[in-house]
Amino acid sequence: MPERVKYELNEGVARIALDDGKVNVMSAAMLGEIGAALDRAEKEAGMVVLRSARPGIFSAGFDLKMFASGDAAGSLEMVRAGAELALRMMTFPLPTIGVMEGHAFPMGTFLLLACDVRLGASGPHRMGLNEVAIGIAPPGFAIELARSRLHPAWLSRTATLGEMYEPEQALTAGFLDRVVAPEAVDNTLGEIIAALRAIHKPSHATAKKRLRQGTMDAMRTAIDRELTIAAYEASNRARSTVAMPA
Repeated sequence: MPERVKYELNEGVARIALDDGKVNVMSAAMLGEIGAALDRAEKEAGMVVLRSARPGIFSAGFDLKMFASGDAAGSLEMVRAGAELALRMMTFPLPTIGVMEGHAFPMGTFLLLACDVRLGASGPHRMGLNEVAIGIAPPGFAIELARSRLHPAWLSRTATLGEMYEPEQALTAGFLDRVVAPEAVDNTLGEIIAALRAIHKPSHATAKKRLRQGTMDAMRTAIDRELTIAAYEASNRARSTVAMPA
């Protein structure tokens, strides 16, 4: 079985690298491996860095072939795994840093949105919620997550129009916190890690929960309402055919 997620602990920093050998599709298996890496980090690390090891791509998002197959149970398992992982990251007790150095299609974008610090490399890659462009409505959990991080006008544009943004626009919209040249990413990441070492971790965890409790409650409500087999099958019947990318 391929190892899709690499885990490395160095000086208290758990580095979780995504690498499925292709475009880091967020299958149920990939999502499970990320969750397992977070389990390890929670026990032994002081912070987490989530980053892709694939050039030019953070993640291609959920597995569109699963959606197109008509397998409602398989699709539901995948989406629910993604929703639960994003919700977990929203309240993860350790500081989390997401690094975007390539395209981040929706589930990849959701994971970055859930990180405490989002660092992007400048370049011709995009991120956002483009589901409506391929015949899918963004799930409620993702809208609630995005609502907590994005400026309202940009949220409306990406969620209802499927717009995707390059790093500088993503910074303005609220998807990212910092954008630097690709060659400056590692140095900037080091500066962020140094700054996060100085914060009081229990206070950080409490503040995060207090700040995000409303969003977490809204995400949980959306997951429980939408991500059941009955609700998912009803949604599938109302959905047009998924448009696979060329």
